[in-house]
Amino acid sequence: MISLYEKITYVFDPLHHLWEHEKMHKKISITLVLFFLLSLICIELNRRNLLSGPLASTVPRNHFFAVQGAFTVVLILEVISLIFTIPCSFSRSVGKQFEILSLILLRNAFKELSYFPEPITFAGNQQAILHILSDGFGALLIFALLGYYYLVQTRTSDEKMRPSDLYGFVAAKKGIAIILLCIFAAMGIRSVVETVVGTSNSDFFHEFYTILILTDILVVLISQCFQPSFYAIFRNSGFALSTLIIRIALAAPPFFNVLLGLAAALFAILLTLVSRTLFVKKAGTK
Repeated sequence: MISLYEKITYVFDPLHHLWEHEKMHKKISITLVLFFLLSLICIELNRRNLLSGPLASTVPRNHFFAVQGAFTVVLILEVISLIFTIPCSFSRSVGKQFEILSLILLRNAFKELSYFPEPITFAGNQQAILHILSDGFGALLIFALLGYYYLVQTRTSDEKMRPSDLYGFVAAKKGIAIILLCIFAAMGIRSVVETVVGTSNSDFFHEFYTILILTDILVVLISQCFQPSFYAIFRNSGFALSTLIIRIALAAPPFFNVLLGLAAALFAILLTLVSRTLFVKKAGTK
């Protein structure tokens, strides 16, 4: 097993280092700006009927689609970052999923703009405006709760393991992350192809989130091999439940998605506070 752990680490660590490198972040930021500008230019050309053939039918005519596209790219980057956080602590990985949920709500708010006419008018768009307010304030509240969630996180001695066990546990999660990267890339390529050829396709982010839920449960089961204590099992299982609530929030209609997202964040915070309090009491009785 040690040999397998070393091979997984040999593959994962260079990829992680490359992704987190400052130069990579700068290149990605510049590419995102160019993508947004290019999208605006293509949309404007299509509005002036300067595009023809399949390109004219593929490129939208509403400038706000460029905003939606830019936030979709940001979301893709955050999902990749989430995959790279899987080898970190369970609480850090869950926190990253709340970050993505807040971004998805913001993306949904900007997505509503694509249904507005140009120039924007209030009349006839009252429902869309309510959706924008709901998703926008929902994202803000989850962002605030996320800050408190990170604030109350502490490392307990129940999370400490022998170096050999810790190395094996982290290596196992790195292997899962590598598999998830391949799956996410395959799903993304399939979604792009389906969009280009014009076939109906669902939002692959939601499909991938289902895979993330199954992954969280798998990590919980693997952690039981290295952290068999009741407190660690309950805490990790509780975090997996919070990600399940997030997944339901993504599939829920407007207004309900915000309520479910807030419920998931509050559940994760209460789980952290309660588990920390119980651990302190348990440690004090020894």
